[in-house]
Amino acid sequence: MKPLQDVNLEQSSSADGVPIDEGDSRLTRRTLLMAAGVAGGAALVGTELSSSPHLTVAQDATPEASPVAADTLPPNIPPWTTQWGPLPSEYGSRSPFEDGVVRDPSSTSSRSPLADLHGIITPNSLFFERHHAGVPQIDPAEHRLIVHGMVDRPVIFTLDDIKRFPSTSVIHFHECSGNTGSEYKEDTIAPTVQKSHGLVSATEWTGVPMRTILNEAGIQPGGTWLLCEGADAAAMTRSIPTEKAMADGLLVYGQNGEALRPEQGYPMRAIWPGFEGNSNIKWIRRIEVGNEPWETREETSKYTDLLPDGIARQFTFIMEAKSVITRPSGGQTIPSDGFWEISGIAWSGRGKITMVEVSTDGGSTWHEAELQEPVLPICLTRFRLPWSWDGKAGTIQSRATDETGYVQPTVDAITQARGLNSTYHMNAIKTWAIAENGEVTNVYK
Repeated sequence: MKPLQDVNLEQSSSADGVPIDEGDSRLTRRTLLMAAGVAGGAALVGTELSSSPHLTVAQDATPEASPVAADTLPPNIPPWTTQWGPLPSEYGSRSPFEDGVVRDPSSTSSRSPLADLHGIITPNSLFFERHHAGVPQIDPAEHRLIVHGMVDRPVIFTLDDIKRFPSTSVIHFHECSGNTGSEYKEDTIAPTVQKSHGLVSATEWTGVPMRTILNEAGIQPGGTWLLCEGADAAAMTRSIPTEKAMADGLLVYGQNGEALRPEQGYPMRAIWPGFEGNSNIKWIRRIEVGNEPWETREETSKYTDLLPDGIARQFTFIMEAKSVITRPSGGQTIPSDGFWEISGIAWSGRGKITMVEVSTDGGSTWHEAELQEPVLPICLTRFRLPWSWDGKAGTIQSRATDETGYVQPTVDAITQARGLNSTYHMNAIKTWAIAENGEVTNVYK
Protein backbone atom coordinates (compact mmCIF):
# COMPACT_ATOMS: atom_id res chain seq x y z
CA MET A 1 0.00 0.00 0.00
CA LYS A 2 1.42 3.35 -1.04
CA PRO A 3 0.56 7.01 -0.60
CA LEU A 4 -0.26 8.58 -3.94
CA GLN A 5 2.95 10.57 -4.12
CA ASP A 6 4.78 7.27 -4.56
CA VAL A 7 2.66 6.20 -7.53
CA ASN A 8 3.16 7.29 -11.16
CA LEU A 9 -0.06 8.55 -12.73
CA GLU A 10 -0.57 9.21 -16.41
CA GLN A 11 -1.58 12.73 -17.38
CA SER A 12 -5.24 13.06 -18.30
CA SER A 13 -6.17 14.27 -21.75
CA SER A 14 -9.30 15.31 -23.57
CA ALA A 15 -11.05 13.32 -26.29
CA ASP A 16 -9.01 15.27 -28.85
CA GLY A 17 -5.72 14.22 -27.24
CA VAL A 18 -5.11 17.68 -25.74
CA PRO A 19 -3.82 17.49 -22.14
CA ILE A 20 -6.27 18.76 -19.55
CA ASP A 21 -4.86 21.46 -17.28
CA GLU A 22 -4.13 20.27 -13.75
CA GLY A 23 -6.59 22.74 -12.31
CA ASP A 24 -9.35 21.97 -14.83
CA SER A 25 -12.07 20.13 -12.92
CA ARG A 26 -14.81 20.53 -15.55
CA LEU A 27 -16.68 17.34 -16.40
CA THR A 28 -19.14 16.76 -19.20
CA ARG A 29 -21.53 13.91 -19.80
CA ARG A 30 -19.45 12.95 -22.85
CA THR A 31 -16.17 12.68 -20.91
CA LEU A 32 -17.87 10.76 -18.11
CA LEU A 33 -19.32 8.22 -20.52
CA MET A 34 -16.02 7.90 -22.35
CA ALA A 35 -14.14 7.40 -19.07
CA ALA A 36 -16.57 4.67 -18.05
CA GLY A 37 -16.33 2.98 -21.42
CA VAL A 38 -20.08 2.85 -21.85
CA ALA A 39 -22.27 3.68 -24.82
CA GLY A 40 -25.91 4.32 -25.62
CA GLY A 41 -26.53 6.17 -22.35
CA ALA A 42 -25.59 3.22 -20.11
CA ALA A 43 -25.41 3.99 -16.40
CA LEU A 44 -22.20 5.26 -14.81
CA VAL A 45 -22.11 4.07 -11.24
CA GLY A 46 -19.45 5.25 -8.78
CA THR A 47 -17.73 3.14 -6.14
CA GLU A 48 -17.45 4.22 -2.53
CA LEU A 49 -16.38 2.80 0.80
CA SER A 50 -19.07 0.77 2.48
CA SER A 51 -19.25 1.70 6.16
CA SER A 52 -22.71 0.49 7.18
CA PRO A 53 -25.78 -1.31 5.83
CA HIS A 54 -27.01 2.13 4.77
CA LEU A 55 -24.22 2.65 2.25
CA THR A 56 -24.39 0.77 -1.03
CA VAL A 57 -21.30 -0.29 -2.93
CA ALA A 58 -21.63 -0.81 -6.66
CA GLN A 59 -18.62 -2.53 -8.20
CA ASP A 60 -19.72 -2.48 -11.83
CA ALA A 61 -22.00 -0.48 -14.07
CA THR A 62 -24.60 -3.12 -14.88
CA PRO A 63 -28.25 -2.42 -13.96
CA GLU A 64 -28.33 -5.71 -12.02
CA ALA A 65 -25.55 -4.52 -9.69
CA SER A 66 -26.99 -1.07 -9.15
CA PRO A 67 -29.92 -0.32 -6.84
CA VAL A 68 -30.71 2.73 -8.98
CA ALA A 69 -33.50 2.30 -11.52
CA ALA A 70 -32.07 2.60 -15.03
CA ASP A 71 -34.76 5.06 -16.14
CA THR A 72 -33.64 7.62 -13.53
CA LEU A 73 -30.09 7.91 -14.87
CA PRO A 74 -28.84 10.27 -17.63
CA PRO A 75 -29.82 10.91 -20.35
CA ASN A 76 -33.29 10.04 -18.99
CA ILE A 77 -35.19 12.57 -16.88
CA PRO A 78 -35.80 11.27 -13.33
CA PRO A 79 -39.27 11.74 -11.80
CA TRP A 80 -38.09 14.18 -9.13
CA THR A 81 -37.31 16.76 -11.81
CA THR A 82 -40.87 16.65 -13.18
CA GLN A 83 -42.85 17.31 -10.01
CA TRP A 84 -42.91 19.70 -7.07
CA GLY A 85 -41.23 18.66 -3.87
CA PRO A 86 -42.17 19.56 -0.29
CA LEU A 87 -42.75 23.25 0.40
CA PRO A 88 -40.78 25.31 2.96
CA SER A 89 -41.09 24.07 6.54
CA GLU A 90 -40.81 25.52 10.04
CA TYR A 91 -37.75 23.45 10.98
CA GLY A 92 -35.35 21.78 8.59
CA SER A 93 -34.79 18.08 8.17
CA ARG A 94 -32.21 16.01 6.35
CA SER A 95 -32.76 13.72 3.39
CA PRO A 96 -34.39 10.39 4.31
CA PHE A 97 -31.52 8.75 2.43
CA GLU A 98 -29.25 9.93 5.28
CA ASP A 99 -31.37 8.40 8.03
CA GLY A 100 -28.75 5.72 8.63
CA VAL A 101 -26.22 8.29 9.88
CA VAL A 102 -27.09 8.24 13.58
CA ARG A 103 -25.52 8.22 17.01
CA ASP A 104 -24.83 4.90 18.73
CA PRO A 105 -26.68 5.10 22.08
CA SER A 106 -26.23 3.23 25.35
CA SER A 107 -27.79 3.84 28.76
CA THR A 108 -25.33 6.63 29.59
CA SER A 109 -23.96 7.92 26.28
CA SER A 110 -24.41 8.12 22.54
CA ARG A 111 -21.47 8.24 20.13
CA SER A 112 -21.03 10.40 17.04
CA PRO A 113 -20.83 8.61 13.65
CA LEU A 114 -17.33 9.91 12.87
CA ALA A 115 -16.88 7.83 9.71
CA ASP A 116 -19.92 9.45 8.09
CA LEU A 117 -19.18 13.08 9.00
CA HIS A 118 -17.48 15.70 6.84
CA GLY A 119 -15.23 18.61 7.74
CA ILE A 120 -14.80 19.47 11.42
CA ILE A 121 -18.21 20.69 12.68
CA THR A 122 -20.53 18.13 14.25
CA PRO A 123 -24.27 18.73 13.67
CA ASN A 124 -26.16 19.31 16.92
CA SER A 125 -28.28 16.21 16.32
CA LEU A 126 -25.16 14.03 16.00
CA PHE A 127 -23.05 15.61 18.77
CA PHE A 128 -22.06 12.92 21.27
CA GLU A 129 -23.86 12.62 24.62
CA ARG A 130 -22.75 11.56 28.10
CA HIS A 131 -25.11 11.77 31.06
CA HIS A 132 -25.02 10.63 34.69
CA ALA A 133 -28.75 10.80 35.46
CA GLY A 134 -30.45 11.34 32.13
CA VAL A 135 -31.40 14.69 30.60
CA PRO A 136 -33.27 17.12 32.86
CA GLN A 137 -36.17 18.94 31.21
CA ILE A 138 -35.51 22.49 32.39
CA ASP A 139 -37.83 25.46 31.98
CA PRO A 140 -35.37 28.29 31.17
CA ALA A 141 -37.66 30.85 32.82
CA GLU A 142 -37.27 28.97 36.12
CA HIS A 143 -33.56 28.21 35.89
CA ARG A 144 -31.05 30.20 37.92
CA LEU A 145 -27.27 30.36 38.28
CA ILE A 146 -25.91 31.37 41.68
CA VAL A 147 -22.30 32.56 42.13
CA HIS A 148 -21.22 32.62 45.79
CA GLY A 149 -18.46 31.67 48.22
CA MET A 150 -15.32 33.78 48.28
CA VAL A 151 -16.88 36.69 46.40
CA ASP A 152 -17.71 40.27 47.35
CA ARG A 153 -21.22 40.16 45.88
CA PRO A 154 -23.07 36.84 45.73
CA VAL A 155 -25.22 36.97 42.59
CA ILE A 156 -28.15 35.01 41.16
CA PHE A 157 -28.46 35.18 37.35
CA THR A 158 -31.38 34.32 35.08
CA LEU A 159 -30.78 33.21 31.50
CA ASP A 160 -31.92 36.64 30.34
CA ASP A 161 -29.38 38.24 32.68
CA ILE A 162 -26.60 36.17 31.12
CA LYS A 163 -27.68 37.09 27.60
CA ARG A 164 -27.39 40.80 28.42
CA PHE A 165 -23.60 40.50 28.72
CA PRO A 166 -21.38 40.88 25.61
CA SER A 167 -21.15 37.46 23.96
CA THR A 168 -18.50 35.60 21.99
CA SER A 169 -18.47 32.58 19.70
CA VAL A 170 -15.63 30.05 19.46
CA ILE A 171 -15.14 26.71 17.71
CA HIS A 172 -13.69 23.97 19.92
CA PHE A 173 -13.74 20.19 20.19
CA HIS A 174 -15.36 18.52 23.17
CA GLU A 175 -14.27 15.05 24.32
CA CYS A 176 -15.22 12.65 27.08
CA SER A 177 -12.15 11.56 29.05
CA GLY A 178 -13.37 7.98 28.64
CA ASN A 179 -13.26 8.24 24.86
CA THR A 180 -11.23 5.31 23.42
CA GLY A 181 -10.97 3.78 26.89
CA SER A 182 -11.77 0.44 25.27
CA GLU A 183 -8.46 0.62 23.39
CA TYR A 184 -6.27 0.13 26.49
CA LYS A 185 -6.68 -3.65 26.28
CA GLU A 186 -6.67 -6.01 23.34
CA ASP A 187 -9.77 -7.91 24.47
CA THR A 188 -11.90 -4.75 24.65
CA ILE A 189 -10.99 -2.92 21.43
CA ALA A 190 -14.03 -1.65 19.54
CA PRO A 191 -14.88 -2.72 15.96
CA THR A 192 -15.65 0.73 14.48
CA VAL A 193 -14.37 4.28 14.86
CA GLN A 194 -17.81 5.31 16.13
CA LYS A 195 -17.60 2.85 19.00
CA SER A 196 -13.91 3.46 19.74
CA HIS A 197 -13.61 7.24 19.22
CA GLY A 198 -17.20 8.50 18.99
CA LEU A 199 -17.19 10.44 22.28
CA VAL A 200 -15.64 13.48 20.60
CA SER A 201 -17.34 16.24 18.61
CA ALA A 202 -16.69 19.83 17.59
CA THR A 203 -19.02 22.79 17.49
CA GLU A 204 -19.35 26.55 17.62
CA TRP A 205 -20.15 27.60 21.19
CA THR A 206 -21.78 30.96 21.91
CA GLY A 207 -21.93 32.56 25.33
CA VAL A 208 -20.25 34.87 27.82
CA PRO A 209 -16.63 34.67 28.98
CA MET A 210 -16.63 33.14 32.46
CA ARG A 211 -14.35 35.91 33.72
CA THR A 212 -17.18 38.39 33.00
CA ILE A 213 -19.50 36.45 35.31
CA LEU A 214 -16.86 36.04 38.02
CA ASN A 215 -15.83 39.67 37.87
CA GLU A 216 -19.47 40.65 38.31
CA ALA A 217 -19.45 38.79 41.63
CA GLY A 218 -15.98 40.02 42.59
CA ILE A 219 -13.61 37.13 43.39
CA GLN A 220 -11.76 37.65 46.65
CA PRO A 221 -7.98 37.14 47.01
CA GLY A 222 -7.23 33.46 47.48
CA GLY A 223 -10.27 32.30 45.51
CA THR A 224 -8.22 29.89 43.38
CA TRP A 225 -10.82 27.15 42.79
CA LEU A 226 -14.40 26.96 41.59
CA LEU A 227 -16.98 24.31 42.36
CA CYS A 228 -19.40 23.95 39.44
CA GLU A 229 -22.65 22.07 39.96
CA GLY A 230 -25.24 20.90 37.45
CA ALA A 231 -29.03 20.83 37.79
CA ASP A 232 -29.33 17.17 36.77
CA ALA A 233 -30.45 14.48 39.22
CA ALA A 234 -26.81 13.43 39.69
CA ALA A 235 -25.89 16.98 40.80
CA MET A 236 -22.70 16.54 38.77
CA THR A 237 -19.97 18.63 40.42
CA ARG A 238 -16.34 19.31 39.54
CA SER A 239 -13.58 21.54 40.95
CA ILE A 240 -12.02 23.85 38.35
CA PRO A 241 -8.96 26.12 38.73
CA THR A 242 -10.00 29.77 38.71
CA GLU A 243 -7.00 30.46 36.47
CA LYS A 244 -8.58 28.36 33.70
CA ALA A 245 -11.93 30.09 34.10
CA MET A 246 -10.37 33.54 33.84
CA ALA A 247 -8.22 32.55 30.85
CA ASP A 248 -10.74 31.10 28.36
CA GLY A 249 -13.69 29.59 30.25
CA LEU A 250 -17.16 30.21 28.85
CA LEU A 251 -20.73 30.16 30.12
CA VAL A 252 -22.56 29.14 26.95
CA TYR A 253 -26.19 29.07 25.85
CA GLY A 254 -25.78 28.61 22.07
CA GLN A 255 -24.44 25.84 19.87
CA ASN A 256 -23.98 26.03 16.11
CA GLY A 257 -26.24 29.05 15.91
CA GLU A 258 -29.20 27.77 17.93
CA ALA A 259 -29.95 27.28 21.61
CA LEU A 260 -28.16 24.42 23.34
CA ARG A 261 -30.01 21.15 23.01
CA PRO A 262 -31.24 19.63 26.31
CA GLU A 263 -28.69 16.81 26.07
CA GLN A 264 -25.91 19.41 25.70
CA GLY A 265 -26.84 21.43 28.78
CA TYR A 266 -29.85 23.61 27.93
CA PRO A 267 -30.30 26.34 28.99
CA MET A 268 -26.65 27.01 29.98
CA ARG A 269 -23.44 25.13 30.61
CA ALA A 270 -19.75 25.65 31.36
CA ILE A 271 -17.09 25.17 28.69
CA TRP A 272 -13.39 24.85 29.57
CA PRO A 273 -11.64 24.54 26.17
CA GLY A 274 -9.33 21.53 26.02
CA PHE A 275 -10.44 20.09 29.38
CA GLU A 276 -12.00 16.63 29.73
CA GLY A 277 -15.70 16.60 28.95
CA ASN A 278 -17.14 15.82 32.39
CA SER A 279 -15.59 18.96 33.88
CA ASN A 280 -17.65 21.09 31.46
CA ILE A 281 -20.71 21.03 33.69
CA LYS A 282 -24.03 20.95 31.84
CA TRP A 283 -27.26 22.56 33.11
CA ILE A 284 -25.04 24.61 35.42
CA ARG A 285 -26.85 26.07 38.44
CA ARG A 286 -24.12 26.90 40.94
CA ILE A 287 -20.56 28.23 41.01
CA GLU A 288 -18.89 28.42 44.41
CA VAL A 289 -15.52 30.14 44.79
CA GLY A 290 -13.05 28.62 47.26
CA ASN A 291 -9.35 28.25 48.02
CA GLU A 292 -8.94 24.52 47.38
CA PRO A 293 -10.57 21.72 45.36
CA TRP A 294 -13.67 20.11 46.87
CA GLU A 295 -12.58 16.48 46.26
CA THR A 296 -15.99 15.46 44.97
CA ARG A 297 -17.01 11.95 43.96
CA GLU A 298 -16.37 12.81 40.31
CA GLU A 299 -12.72 13.73 40.97
CA THR A 300 -11.78 11.04 43.53
CA SER A 301 -13.46 7.69 42.94
CA LYS A 302 -14.16 8.70 39.32
CA TYR A 303 -12.16 10.49 36.63
CA THR A 304 -8.78 9.64 38.12
CA ASP A 305 -6.13 7.45 36.48
CA LEU A 306 -5.02 4.49 38.60
CA LEU A 307 -1.35 3.73 37.86
CA PRO A 308 0.42 0.34 38.27
CA ASP A 309 1.94 1.38 41.63
CA GLY A 310 -1.49 2.04 43.12
CA ILE A 311 -1.20 5.82 42.98
CA ALA A 312 -3.90 7.63 41.00
CA ARG A 313 -3.34 10.67 38.81
CA GLN A 314 -5.87 13.35 39.72
CA PHE A 315 -7.08 16.50 37.95
CA THR A 316 -5.73 15.33 34.60
CA PHE A 317 -7.89 17.91 32.88
CA ILE A 318 -6.12 18.33 29.53
CA MET A 319 -7.08 16.11 26.61
CA GLU A 320 -3.77 15.45 24.87
CA ALA A 321 -2.99 15.29 21.15
CA LYS A 322 -4.85 12.56 19.33
CA SER A 323 -5.84 11.50 15.84
CA VAL A 324 -7.75 8.74 14.11
CA ILE A 325 -8.35 7.71 10.51
CA THR A 326 -12.09 7.71 9.89
CA ARG A 327 -12.07 6.57 6.23
CA PRO A 328 -11.17 3.80 5.71
CA SER A 329 -11.80 2.52 9.23
CA GLY A 330 -13.19 -0.48 11.09
CA GLY A 331 -16.39 -1.95 9.66
CA GLN A 332 -15.84 -0.47 6.21
CA THR A 333 -14.80 -2.29 3.05
CA ILE A 334 -12.54 -1.02 0.27
CA PRO A 335 -14.20 -2.39 -2.88
CA SER A 336 -11.11 -2.48 -5.11
CA ASP A 337 -7.47 -1.57 -5.33
CA GLY A 338 -6.36 1.76 -6.79
CA PHE A 339 -6.80 5.33 -5.66
CA TRP A 340 -8.51 6.09 -2.35
CA GLU A 341 -8.16 9.05 -0.05
CA ILE A 342 -7.22 8.44 3.58
CA SER A 343 -9.06 10.93 5.78
CA GLY A 344 -9.44 11.51 9.49
CA ILE A 345 -9.46 13.98 12.35
CA ALA A 346 -6.86 15.18 14.84
CA TRP A 347 -7.15 17.37 17.93
CA SER A 348 -5.29 18.59 21.02
CA GLY A 349 -6.41 20.30 24.21
CA ARG A 350 -3.14 22.23 24.27
CA GLY A 351 -3.61 24.17 21.04
CA LYS A 352 -3.31 23.73 17.29
CA ILE A 353 -2.45 20.56 15.44
CA THR A 354 0.71 21.31 13.44
CA MET A 355 1.26 17.96 11.70
CA VAL A 356 -0.42 14.63 11.08
CA GLU A 357 1.56 11.73 9.64
CA VAL A 358 0.04 8.64 8.10
CA SER A 359 1.65 5.22 7.82
CA THR A 360 0.41 2.59 5.37
CA ASP A 361 2.94 -0.05 6.44
CA GLY A 362 2.35 -0.47 10.16
CA GLY A 363 4.54 2.40 11.28
CA SER A 364 7.72 1.56 9.35
CA THR A 365 7.46 4.75 7.29
CA TRP A 366 5.37 7.90 7.70
CA HIS A 367 4.00 10.42 5.20
CA GLU A 368 2.85 13.91 6.13
CA ALA A 369 -0.85 14.45 5.45
CA GLU A 370 -2.48 17.67 4.29
CA LEU A 371 -4.24 19.62 7.04
CA GLN A 372 -7.51 20.96 5.72
CA GLU A 373 -8.26 24.57 6.59
CA PRO A 374 -9.32 25.96 8.93
CA VAL A 375 -6.75 24.73 11.43
CA LEU A 376 -7.94 26.14 14.75
CA PRO A 377 -6.63 25.81 18.31
CA ILE A 378 -8.33 23.23 20.54
CA CYS A 379 -10.46 22.08 17.63
CA LEU A 380 -10.87 19.08 15.37
CA THR A 381 -8.58 19.32 12.34
CA ARG A 382 -9.35 17.33 9.20
CA PHE A 383 -6.38 15.64 7.52
CA ARG A 384 -6.14 13.96 4.12
CA LEU A 385 -3.62 11.82 2.25
CA PRO A 386 -3.93 10.62 -1.38
CA TRP A 387 -3.25 6.87 -1.40
CA SER A 388 -3.15 4.00 -3.83
CA TRP A 389 -4.03 0.62 -2.37
CA ASP A 390 -2.20 -2.27 -3.99
CA GLY A 391 -4.83 -4.81 -3.00
CA LYS A 392 -2.59 -6.49 -0.42
CA ALA A 393 -3.20 -6.95 3.29
CA GLY A 394 -1.69 -4.27 5.48
CA THR A 395 -2.31 -1.66 8.17
CA ILE A 396 -2.87 2.10 8.31
CA GLN A 397 -2.24 4.52 11.18
CA SER A 398 -2.15 8.26 11.92
CA ARG A 399 0.04 10.21 14.33
CA ALA A 400 -0.62 13.81 15.43
CA THR A 401 1.76 16.51 16.65
CA ASP A 402 0.52 19.70 18.32
CA GLU A 403 2.03 23.16 18.60
CA THR A 404 3.71 22.35 21.93
CA GLY A 405 5.73 19.63 20.18
CA TYR A 406 3.80 16.79 21.83
CA VAL A 407 3.62 13.71 19.58
CA GLN A 408 0.81 11.18 19.84
CA PRO A 409 2.26 8.06 21.51
CA THR A 410 2.00 4.38 20.65
CA VAL A 411 -0.16 1.91 22.56
CA ASP A 412 3.00 0.38 24.06
CA ALA A 413 4.21 3.75 25.32
CA ILE A 414 0.86 4.55 26.96
CA THR A 415 0.39 1.18 28.65
CA GLN A 416 3.98 1.01 29.88
CA ALA A 417 3.64 4.42 31.52
CA ARG A 418 0.09 4.08 32.90
CA GLY A 419 -0.63 0.36 33.06
CA LEU A 420 -4.00 -1.17 32.24
CA ASN A 421 -6.12 -0.08 35.21
CA SER A 422 -7.49 3.13 33.74
CA THR A 423 -10.15 3.81 31.15
CA TYR A 424 -9.45 7.55 30.86
CA HIS A 425 -7.20 9.70 28.66
CA MET A 426 -6.30 7.02 26.13
CA ASN A 427 -4.79 8.90 23.18
CA ALA A 428 -2.56 6.29 21.56
CA ILE A 429 -2.09 5.77 17.82
CA LYS A 430 -4.96 3.74 16.36
CA THR A 431 -4.24 0.96 13.86
CA TRP A 432 -6.69 -0.35 11.28
CA ALA A 433 -5.97 -3.60 9.43
CA ILE A 434 -6.95 -4.03 5.78
CA ALA A 435 -7.49 -7.56 4.49
CA GLU A 436 -6.94 -8.64 0.86
CA ASN A 437 -10.72 -8.59 0.34
CA GLY A 438 -10.77 -4.94 1.45
CA GLU A 439 -12.39 -5.46 4.84
CA VAL A 440 -11.13 -3.04 7.51
CA THR A 441 -10.89 -4.12 11.15
CA ASN A 442 -9.52 -2.78 14.43
CA VAL A 443 -6.26 -4.30 15.65
CA TYR A 444 -4.29 -3.87 18.86
CA LYS A 445 -0.84 -2.57 18.04
